[in-house]
Amino acid sequence: MPAIEIKPDVYWIGVNDRTTDLFEGIWPITKEGVSYNSYLIDDEKKVVIDLTKSFKGDEYLAQINELTDVSQVDYVVINHMEPDHSGLLRTFRRIAPQATFIGSAKTKEMLESFFSITDNIQVVSDGDTLSIGKRTLKFFSTPFLHWPETIMTYEVSDRILFPCDAFGGYGAIRGAIFDDQCEDFDFYKKEALRYYVNIVANYSARVLGAIEKLADLPVNIIAPSHGLIWRKNPSLIVDLYKKWADCAAGETEPGITLVYGSMYGYTELMMNAVAQGISQAGVPVEIFDASRTHVSYILPSLWTKKGVMIGAPTYEVSLFPPVAEVLNASAHKHIKNKKAAYFGSFGWSGGALRNLEKIIEPLKWDLVDTFEFKGCPKKEEFKKGEEFGRKFAELVKK
Repeated sequence: MPAIEIKPDVYWIGVNDRTTDLFEGIWPITKEGVSYNSYLIDDEKKVVIDLTKSFKGDEYLAQINELTDVSQVDYVVINHMEPDHSGLLRTFRRIAPQATFIGSAKTKEMLESFFSITDNIQVVSDGDTLSIGKRTLKFFSTPFLHWPETIMTYEVSDRILFPCDAFGGYGAIRGAIFDDQCEDFDFYKKEALRYYVNIVANYSARVLGAIEKLADLPVNIIAPSHGLIWRKNPSLIVDLYKKWADCAAGETEPGITLVYGSMYGYTELMMNAVAQGISQAGVPVEIFDASRTHVSYILPSLWTKKGVMIGAPTYEVSLFPPVAEVLNASAHKHIKNKKAAYFGSFGWSGGALRNLEKIIEPLKWDLVDTFEFKGCPKKEEFKKGEEFGRKFAELVKK
């Protein structure tokens, strides 16, 4: 994509990534892609805010050269040191050796450890400003969003906030980079939630702290480093991030995530009966086969919904491993204080339930009901499973 003007002399100069399969080497983006948004302010001093991964360096540098000579860039603002935003720092240093790198004190340490760069670095603290001509930049310290060195940059004249990873989301840009031009908003909203839970959720308290800190800052445009630029309604993405951050404290939706796994289909048969019971109670339910769905897509539902219905057989006197993997990932993401229920089959001895209880104990999940059956479920057991699902849904609805 060519450079896109956001405001006079302020440009998006990012790149799209539709070839990487795993974001951070963990989270699938094969279908969705991701954008690495970078920005250029062409004032008396030429400023680049955030960079990109090194894999599309030629395309990225060509975008800058459309607007100005790369070798004449005066400042590179490093809001965040993660390599999807800093991968071209060494290249920039070679092309524009006079350019000053701007970042936090922690960024200065990381520049040495990541790239052996120790000179031409300007450290900024919370509230510091930088005049670049007609415009002024202001810097805000926002550590652990989501690394300890992170800052946000604010352009004062046009009230543009450059928050790097905060307020971002998965999803390559499909031609329209602004929220008011986007024809597939639901896709970006869904991918922003998945990005939040995969990447940012462990730092929800920091998210709320940053939102409170910047509450009185007049913002006309939010220009993050992944996903859409928010200019029609920038408060929308802030409100969504606040809503998702509040989930960490239990402010969740009265819905149910049904996670199941089945070796030979017996537990899946019962899952259909349980799901029917949940639906009879009028409670929204999302169903995931843990064996076939990457946990990246399951975590957002677990994060935002009040209830968790777990269906899994006993496997070697333990919980069916794909389901256990989902629950362990939930523990890593501190998904706590859920209402939970469990059903599953066993052959000759149980064990799944004991393993489940051990996994969810530190999460403080309230396991309100369980239902185990031997082998293939019988007609009367299907009826019991339906009632089991309905009763749990009624409890979640309350």
